[in-house]
Amino acid sequence: MTTVVVSSKGQIVLPAALRRRLGLGAGTKLDLSEEPDGLRLRITRAVPESAVTDLAGLVKAPARGKPRRLDDFDPASLLARERDPES
Repeated sequence: MTTVVVSSKGQIVLPAALRRRLGLGAGTKLDLSEEPDGLRLRITRAVPESAVTDLAGLVKAPARGKPRRLDDFDPASLLARERDPES
């Protein structure tokens, strides 16, 4: 267990080895919660926002079988095909 001291400004300093091990840099946000036996610090790791278009081409699946068309996913087209399987 590591002991830290609260400064006159209410600040604490985390030991450098701990900061390195946890990947904490300047500007890292920590959540502080009061618990029955003391305080708890949790690292807040924000997930960076991405546009859907940035993800295009991220996963490539091998082509198998017949290419699909938009009609293949249209419920009305699927019902029509069930009634007339030769279309």
